Amino acid sequence: MYIESLEKLINSFRRLPGVGYKTAQRYAYSILNGTLENAKEFSNNIMEAKTKIKFCKECGNFSETEVCENCIKKNKDVICVVKEPKDVVAMEKVKTFNGVFHVLHGTISPLENRGPNDIRIKELLERVKAYGTKEVIMATNPDVEGDATAMYISKLLEPLGVKVTRLAQGVSMGSELEYADEVTLTRALESRVKI
Repeated sequence: MYIESLEKLINSFRRLPGVGYKTAQRYAYSILNGTLENAKEFSNNIMEAKTKIKFCKECGNFSETEVCENCIKKNKDVICVVKEPKDVVAMEKVKTFNGVFHVLHGTISPLENRGPNDIRIKELLERVKAYGTKEVIMATNPDVEGDATAMYISKLLEPLGVKVTRLAQGVSMGSELEYADEVTLTRALESRVKI
């Protein structure tokens, strides 16, 4: 039995990343089986987030204010560069980091026709100069695009005398060496530290 409004709702959920037809169908049925008040609250929360949240003019992370709390309160001597806002959430789990973040909103990717001018590299350079930043930590993903972006930015920062570091990569805690691939083990050896 085809119900147009139900199919529209399912298709709306399918637009979310990682949501296939069956999952979208479960979400839609959950909304329909819930109360009208819950559906209104869900809808209102989506609209409120969409209208209130914007990008911080300093770091590019999500914020309800022009400049986010991180950029106002944290130490600007160290900037941690990430690909997208969700990476900030992951990095903030590390309670010992007291610097600010810079969200690139992408990485350099010739295959996707995205070059250095398509991401927030210029803004990073401006912040480093304005703050007198001492270190930039490149926390882009350990893939071809993330590595290329990190290398490109490090070359731009070199003349400014800023220390540029990259997150260590290698074998994760609790894993077994026999299951690690060659690239992971190579990076683990290269990133080894004195104990």
